[in-house]
Amino acid sequence: MQLNLLRRSDSYKYTHWRQYPPGTTHVHSYLEARGGRFTESVFFGLQYYLREYLAGAVVTREKIEDADRFVRAHLGGDHFHRAMWEHILDKHGGRLPVRIRAVPEGTVMPVHHALMTMENTDPMCASLPCFLETLLLKVWYPTTVATLSREIKKLIGGFLERTGDPALLPFKLHDFGYRGASSEESAAIGGAAHLVNFQGTDTVLAIEMLQDYYGATEMPAFSVPAAEHSTITAWGEAGEEDAYRNMLQQFPEGIVSVVSDSYDLFRAVETMWGDHLRDDVLARRGVLVVRPDSGNPKDIVLATVQKLAARFGAEENSKGFLVLNPKVRVIQGDGVNLFSIGEILEHVTGHGFSADNVTFGMGGALLQQVNRDTMQFAIKASCVTVNGRERDVRKHPATDASKASKAGRLALVRGGDGRWETRRMPFAGEYPDDVLETVFEDGRITLEHTLAEIRARAEKV
Repeated sequence: MQLNLLRRSDSYKYTHWRQYPPGTTHVHSYLEARGGRFTESVFFGLQYYLREYLAGAVVTREKIEDADRFVRAHLGGDHFHRAMWEHILDKHGGRLPVRIRAVPEGTVMPVHHALMTMENTDPMCASLPCFLETLLLKVWYPTTVATLSREIKKLIGGFLERTGDPALLPFKLHDFGYRGASSEESAAIGGAAHLVNFQGTDTVLAIEMLQDYYGATEMPAFSVPAAEHSTITAWGEAGEEDAYRNMLQQFPEGIVSVVSDSYDLFRAVETMWGDHLRDDVLARRGVLVVRPDSGNPKDIVLATVQKLAARFGAEENSKGFLVLNPKVRVIQGDGVNLFSIGEILEHVTGHGFSADNVTFGMGGALLQQVNRDTMQFAIKASCVTVNGRERDVRKHPATDASKASKAGRLALVRGGDGRWETRRMPFAGEYPDDVLETVFEDGRITLEHTLAEIRARAEKV
């Protein structure tokens, strides 16, 4: 669809300019994760939305006419704030008179703090910040995916620290989510968010997004040749072993991943990979990664590791756990989520095998099984200026204290003890040590972050 920013908000927001107190000239709003599944977030994705939707002369005469016609037909009456949009066009050349401040992307923040603030810079455009809320609140999605991905990284990292080699961590969670994403854009945004923490993906659009919007000049993520059921079953059940042999011949070097449960996983592992093709696997200059794709994940992964150990051997590492022959490994991509990963690794390591032996591919649970309420994201107004006087505003519903909002023009400060604090700014000034940075002002992006910088921040505890 052709983008008209003036038609990128909730329908009811077209009426809000009539609802503020007379004399309202400024509205200050903030973004917050109010809680939910995780206790901290990894802020990511705002830069994409700014560059893609808000930067530059985004208001034109044609877009004003188009939006005016739409609102009249959709809502009825004269609800479109035409005067404000024409003022933006005539005085600002179509650039949005808004200031957006945010924590640096990749910052790991406890929930219940301001991650971003937004306020209009032109008193004629007081309703503009809340109009933009609908679009900018969507930063909940990449932030939630980046947070989920980092939590899994911490989980896997703990098992590697205890049982194996922590250096393997960047490639222990592979993004399988492209086909299950709700759109091309969500695949790109969510896939890029995962790559804040890991370096393995099959979501090509995620790489393009990081290159186009986050200054990734070097390849930010990698993948390997891999079979799917169609490339195995095309040989017929009688030709299953020939399909596997073909994989070894077509890809004689490096890592190759082969789904092995099209018919009978354990027969494939024990008789085909572990017997008839064993010498070929051992002679190959690379690693065969066997992929189960059905059954109870924790039981299937352990059984696959055990059967590979019986056929190819395993050695005890310095931490007292068994590591498979370096020619073979296992990847689990079925039924993988934050909770099953922990169950699988607990089961595998509980039977004496290192976490080194297993890699995970995660699809829908990574990019799709999250929503705005996963971390209870919201944007709320916290300060308005009416007739020249600033006024703190907030909600504190008696029926749900968790939905209470913050008041005032807000700053984010980190004390000497490392604790974060969201503070109300003095009416006449600002905090010099405010962590929030101006990233957008009057239609121009004023500060950008590279993937390398974002990854470095996300690594910090």
